[in-house]
Amino acid sequence: MKLSGIKIFIASIVVTLLISCASTRTVNYQFNQKYPAEKLKADVVLLKKILEANHPSLYWYTTKDSFNTRFNTVLNSITDSLTEVQFRNRIAYALSIIHCGHTSVRFSKQYTKLASTHIYPAFPLSIKIWPDSMVVIGNLFAGKSVLKAGTVITSINGKNIETITTAMFPYINTDGYATNYKYQVISGNFGGWYKNVFGLEKNYVVEYIDSIGNKQQTTITDFTLKKDTTAKKDSVKAVVTTPLVKIPKIRPIQLKRSLNIDTKASIAYMRLTTFGRARLKKFFRQSFRTLHKSKTKNLIIDLRENGGGNVDNFVKLTQYLKDTSFKTGDTVEAITRKLAYNKYIHPGIEQWFNLNFFTAKKADGNYHQQRTEEHYYQPKKRLHFKGKLYIITGGYTYSAASMFAGAMKGQKNVTIVGEETGGGYYGNTAMQIPDIILPTSHLRVRLPLFRVIISDKRIKDGRGVLPDVYVPPSSQAIKAGIDIKMATIKKLITGNTKP
Repeated sequence: MKLSGIKIFIASIVVTLLISCASTRTVNYQFNQKYPAEKLKADVVLLKKILEANHPSLYWYTTKDSFNTRFNTVLNSITDSLTEVQFRNRIAYALSIIHCGHTSVRFSKQYTKLASTHIYPAFPLSIKIWPDSMVVIGNLFAGKSVLKAGTVITSINGKNIETITTAMFPYINTDGYATNYKYQVISGNFGGWYKNVFGLEKNYVVEYIDSIGNKQQTTITDFTLKKDTTAKKDSVKAVVTTPLVKIPKIRPIQLKRSLNIDTKASIAYMRLTTFGRARLKKFFRQSFRTLHKSKTKNLIIDLRENGGGNVDNFVKLTQYLKDTSFKTGDTVEAITRKLAYNKYIHPGIEQWFNLNFFTAKKADGNYHQQRTEEHYYQPKKRLHFKGKLYIITGGYTYSAASMFAGAMKGQKNVTIVGEETGGGYYGNTAMQIPDIILPTSHLRVRLPLFRVIISDKRIKDGRGVLPDVYVPPSSQAIKAGIDIKMATIKKLITGNTKP
């Protein structure tokens, strides 16, 4: 069969990319192994070159001098061999100067695969942290410690909130200057961050506020999960003599999205933890059909756990709720069609295809997704929700989720409740995000290829989407087990008051 010229051209590119693919595995890999300093330095130099050649927003929120200084600092800090964990921390520190939440670093696939088989001592407390408070939300020594849920902590081994966050923040990427995301990330794994930044400590002197408001002090130890060695291989299994009760399983997809309706109060609660793969288009269609039939007057959409996903899913949800036409972005642009150092970029073929067939070069020299920039989406006429809409946001509200919150902000029937989103209000760098796989460490660095300015009418101040009703965390609410943001929304609904 004779191939046309274009097919031959594409085939040759595909073959070239396949041949040039760099190795993504370390031969005879040992978990968290050390790598020679000179080879790790080569990884850093290469990463800097790849970012400079392909990343469209390196200097959006930082200067070129600051970028160069940060990478030079990392290079100079590598004076001896490092473990993968140690090197990952240095790469994270280098990347955070970009202020791009989508430009982050992950461990190698080999490290990730083996991580669950290696048990290390852990910091025993789960802690929620925000600018002026550290509060216990969980304790691995439950029942054996005075540090219960809701206890306010003032310091750990002499380190107060400011000392802890100042040390941890430089290792966490975020869009612009929306530091609320950093607080959420630390809260999500406080023990892990404490270990990575300060190292393992056998004992922890914790200062806290007791139930009557006095400052107290206690010492706790690290926690080690021990394997159960009591069971014998040849032990006889117990015989079940009572009938088994079949417990219905919660499908994983139900953990990603759900809809519950209180028909008496005319309140619906939609929980969305992702805009990714969760059969969302069908879920939205069924949900808004149900809302229409039940004549629900109030809809709450909870995006506190939603880190984003597919932009198409954000569009579909917005069409059911927004009263006017809208665009994904006024500007969606890449700085190159030919990915430099493509042998280290995976999947390179897919990215090359999209850059070359779905962009056009404009007068500014950049490559634009012109259709995306010009296309307006129209609200759905059928099943369009016209009641009161309350959107709950927080630091984890990111990417497509923050785009949704930003698109709905300011509409007459919409109230955003909670905290500033982690995703930027003005724009972000995303759309296509392949991995850079570094040749020695095989760390995976995400490389967003398109700069998105959602609306040129918005101010580029590095902030996320700000709520209409700000509801910060509360130690009293944590202690009482109250969802303070939901409680606030219910007051707005039942009190029929405007924020």
